Amino acid sequence: MLKRIASLLLAFPLAVVLVAIAVANRHAVKLVLDPFRPEAPALSVSLPFYAYLFGALLIGVLAGGAAAWIGQSRWRRTARHRTQEAVRWRAEADRLARERDAQVQAGGGAKGIAGGTRQLAVAGGKR
Repeated sequence: MLKRIASLLLAFPLAVVLVAIAVANRHAVKLVLDPFRPEAPALSVSLPFYAYLFGALLIGVLAGGAAAWIGQSRWRRTARHRTQEAVRWRAEADRLARERDAQVQAGGGAKGIAGGTRQLAVAGGKR
């Protein structure tokens, strides 16, 4: 709950600032993508200035997210390998438990080291 309140307290003023920037920069700006003939460009785009600002912000967020994702690849690989190892150990434990249960069923009970059945010693009790 506290995290949600903190994020709202940060997001609301940021949204107000972005709306103010959009209102203040709504005049059209021509983006020329032809460096050889700027007076008669082959390719140009005319958009409000805030569209360029939001586009740059979006590209920055996407580039930052991609950089973080690439930077964390080592940890994802480690987690994937450890998960596979845990699955292998779990399968081994299940296999051994099935073998033990099959031996108990076939042998008629758990055998101790001397061949007799195991007994639980009660603390302070006599045998």
